Amino acid sequence: MAGTAPWQDTRPAEWWERLAARLIEALVFGVFYYILFIVLWGFFRTVGMSEVFGGRLPGVFAWLAAGLGYAVYDWRAHSRHGRTFGKAIMRIRLAPAGLPPRALLKRALVYPAPVMLMGIPVVNLLAGMLLFGVGLLILIDKPLERGPHDRLAGTRVVKDLR
Repeated sequence: MAGTAPWQDTRPAEWWERLAARLIEALVFGVFYYILFIVLWGFFRTVGMSEVFGGRLPGVFAWLAAGLGYAVYDWRAHSRHGRTFGKAIMRIRLAPAGLPPRALLKRALVYPAPVMLMGIPVVNLLAGMLLFGVGLLILIDKPLERGPHDRLAGTRVVKDLR
């Protein structure tokens, strides 16, 4: 990059801070997923479709809805506040501030959108490998510590020193 990046005077968030922020959010969305799964399981059982796709249909739809909800939440939170509630708790944020929503949508489609695919057999393995790879790339990308989703959007997760 040419000389002055918009986050030049900021300190990058530590990998464990980013991980903790995602885990905090995963707890909330995990509860949402299980509630949705139970509701969908009851619905599919009521209409006589509980054994379609080997009984996996409620899980596929629950992962799809929860993953889509998480991607939309991630995009909106970063568009409005520059961070998600997990990042706020960990006192980290996205830099630079004020990015166009389109750039943040690209970021949300690379990570965490693959969560939508976690309910589909075989595809869930590929989605999990993609998410693991994103985390691994954040660790190896020194000194910027950016994953593919950050590179695509032109962002970096930094400490919020305010």
